Amino acid sequence: MASITKRGNTWQYSVSNYVDGKNKPIRKGGFLSKNEAIYAAAEIEAQKAKGKIKTTSEKPFALYFEKWIKTYKSNVHPNTKLRYKNSLKWIKEYFKNKPLNELTSFDYQEFLNWFGKNRSRASVEKIDSHAGACIRHAFNVGDIKYNITFNRQISATNDGKKAHDKYLDFDDSQKLYEHLLQHLEDSQFNYLFLLALVSGTRFQELVGLTWKDLDFESNTIDINKAWDHQKQTGFTKTKNEQSVRKLTIDPAVMQEFKLICPDTHLDSRIFKSTYNPSKSLTNNGANSALEKILRELGIKIITVHGLRHTHASVLLYNGANIHYISERLGHRDLQTTMNTYSHVIKELKERDDSVATGIYHNQNV
Repeated sequence: MASITKRGNTWQYSVSNYVDGKNKPIRKGGFLSKNEAIYAAAEIEAQKAKGKIKTTSEKPFALYFEKWIKTYKSNVHPNTKLRYKNSLKWIKEYFKNKPLNELTSFDYQEFLNWFGKNRSRASVEKIDSHAGACIRHAFNVGDIKYNITFNRQISATNDGKKAHDKYLDFDDSQKLYEHLLQHLEDSQFNYLFLLALVSGTRFQELVGLTWKDLDFESNTIDINKAWDHQKQTGFTKTKNEQSVRKLTIDPAVMQEFKLICPDTHLDSRIFKSTYNPSKSLTNNGANSALEKILRELGIKIITVHGLRHTHASVLLYNGANIHYISERLGHRDLQTTMNTYSHVIKELKERDDSVATGIYHNQNV
């Protein structure tokens, strides 16, 4: 509702306009008559009704982002939630109390440039995916006038680990496979590494396995939960709905697990801390143990998560269908698989190009 007041010899209108729950009225004066002010105010009201006047958020970007996480990301996996909180930490440090509606595309690009110093492209892309999604939400609902993420560029000064350094080639993976089979009794880590290598499961899924999740008749494992190995709070949901799956496993590997499977307490976890059975093996401990083995074998160092990449890459190189691999890994969608293993897919395309161009030149006469 507009109010019309006289100020000296001229008239002024004031139209109520709420931003973040607070009234930030739109005012304009200098009209020579009351009717002129009334007509001008009516035009503003009409524009508001049509959505042409967007209320913009004067809330600090950091607070807006924090509220956006609580509202729209409350049900994400705990590990994903931690990554959002990490992004919030950097946004608070850089933007401090600067209002969201005052940010420009230059401000956002300078933020990405600042964050990208001494960090990998993947790290910058991750925080951009978080902050950018929040900003685009603010734009879509009218809390800001412009999508300041438009045409932004990812800037990183650290190349990070090369894609081919994150996994083992087939020969090295086979060397590791044979070594683990021969040295399983040395450590329960070796059982975990072997299962990771032949299944491609995530670490939190591995340490969340119980004996009843293993079916020795069908040689399958049932991935239906995970374990919070970071805070050790217990069982948790899988990363996404697609991660709930059954995987067919190498029979030789399943036989080794069958030999150590207890006759009772099948609901107990397989990979437990030696010092505290209520806790699981840790990711840091597993990485250290794997590094020691790889050094002994003269193989390049990768992480336990790299065994997941190794499994997928070996499947691709050996002709497995990309849809099958995506489902086996428990990816949310096929595009995730395509993006993650684009380096392998590119190499295979080059190989397949040579096959396609030589079909009619390599036939036996």
